[in-house]
Amino acid sequence: MMKSPPHPGELLREDVLAPLELSVTEAAERLGMSRVALSRVLNGRAAISPDLAVRLERAGVNTARAWLSMQANYDLAQAMKREQPPVRPLSTKAA
Repeated sequence: MMKSPPHPGELLREDVLAPLELSVTEAAERLGMSRVALSRVLNGRAAISPDLAVRLERAGVNTARAWLSMQANYDLAQAMKREQPPVRPLSTKAA
């Protein structure tokens, strides 16, 4: 089984904020959001939203598309792990 990608908040915490020695409070202030909201993202309890992705790009941290791609990859990996209901083909026509 393929290893799941990390939550993008973990990458933001470990690869961006830690090397810059920024506290959650300072980073949240610079990104124009609450400390609680940023903390939820950094701890994997909330997703990187399109708005946060744009703010990160404007703050000089990668592109918004890259952040949203990381979030989509994480979300897809989580969905693939969950049990899904039975699914049948939508079309009965031979392709």
